[in-house]
Amino acid sequence: MGHDPSAPGAPPSAPVDFTEVQQRPQFQELRKRHRSFVFPMAAAFLLWYFLYVLLADYAHEFMSTPVWGNVNIGLLLGLLQFVSTFGITMWYVSYANRRLDPIAEELRNDLEDAAPEVFNAPEGGTK
Repeated sequence: MGHDPSAPGAPPSAPVDFTEVQQRPQFQELRKRHRSFVFPMAAAFLLWYFLYVLLADYAHEFMSTPVWGNVNIGLLLGLLQFVSTFGITMWYVSYANRRLDPIAEELRNDLEDAAPEVFNAPEGGTK
């Protein structure tokens, strides 16, 4: 269903060398910035998660310590797992908007300018 560049009357398509794109300094910077956020954050969250699991399994008295009414430390730490997940997500979105998206958009625009018939070809009739 895609665009067939070999069809009669079709403009010749310029192949995109994605290996060359991966060697560009922009792409390398994009990877570096992405990894510098994702890997440490994933490690920190996994440590936080496993700490919670280990406390729940081995520190029953500590986790059952009442804080307010029937709310105990275990319940609060469990709820903080959800809060931290949403917090990390919001932080990543903000980080990506500021530090990743401008580079990704520049790369995309360069590729689209170099081979517009490849990236702007109608799929299934209209785009």
